[in-house]
Amino acid sequence: MKNLMQSFAVLFGKDPVKAEQSAMTKRTIAEHQRKTEIRGRELSLHIKAERKKKFNSPQKWRRKRWISIIVVNLLFVLSYRLDLQLVEGALTASRFVGFHMADLNSALQITLAFKQIVINLVIGVVTVFIVWWLLGGRTFCSWICPYHLLSEWAELIHLKLSPKFSWIKHHDFDRKARAVLWLVFAVLAYVTGYTVYETISPTGILSRALVYGPSVILLWVVALLVFEVFYSRRFWCRYACPIGLTYGLVGATAPLKIKHDLRKCFNDGACRKVCLVPHVLHSTKKGAAVKLNTELGADCTRCGRCIDVCPTGALSFKFKVGK
Repeated sequence: MKNLMQSFAVLFGKDPVKAEQSAMTKRTIAEHQRKTEIRGRELSLHIKAERKKKFNSPQKWRRKRWISIIVVNLLFVLSYRLDLQLVEGALTASRFVGFHMADLNSALQITLAFKQIVINLVIGVVTVFIVWWLLGGRTFCSWICPYHLLSEWAELIHLKLSPKFSWIKHHDFDRKARAVLWLVFAVLAYVTGYTVYETISPTGILSRALVYGPSVILLWVVALLVFEVFYSRRFWCRYACPIGLTYGLVGATAPLKIKHDLRKCFNDGACRKVCLVPHVLHSTKKGAAVKLNTELGADCTRCGRCIDVCPTGALSFKFKVGK
């Protein structure tokens, strides 16, 4: 329970803190770190070459995610354009072969705005809730969300341009802003009777534009992407999107997680450099881990990028049922 509460605190913007270690844990970790330093000095040129090869190779999990995002959103488009009646609607609310599905954050906004519970909405929410609880809440962000894909491409452009132009830099914001915005949009929905967030949600805008055609509101999405390329990469996903917070809460106790094995970790920090939410990898910092095996917290998107770049296999997917 204590770990879960700490995970929630990080999800809502609090910086990770190092928990107290038992004497035995301290000795075990200290012994591991001594062995790691020795092994690190003894790494052969062959191992180093393999590390370099792996860092420069195509990213397996990233390729899978990109395919997943494209295929899922393409299903909506083709179903509408060809009148297949397979997946009707958009990501915010849809029917899959006639069965209702509803985005959890959109459902919350609708319920607050109209101040009533619709049975079809309940059915859709329960279905989606179960799916994303099993996979881990923020899995939606990195495996389904169309804006996440564009934001990832914008990040690649940012990383390509920033070494060439000194005025292109990444600026951090306070992660607590996402929780504040989540509350602001919930209050606005309740007070105004209108789903304000759905009007500016790049996820909803893109999904509807793909299915029903573009509109002038796409300029807002373009503005966000430009901001992320030139000023703060992944700004919307990291600091503003309430959808990520909602799914993070749902997936906090999910059986699917990414596990960090300290015994294999060299603390080189490659995983934190590629992570959308590097604070969830706090245990990979030297001296920060409090146990040999750590499960990443509720804010983890299960994107697998840390697994792709880890040269020693210290990070891996884990599916656990029960204690």
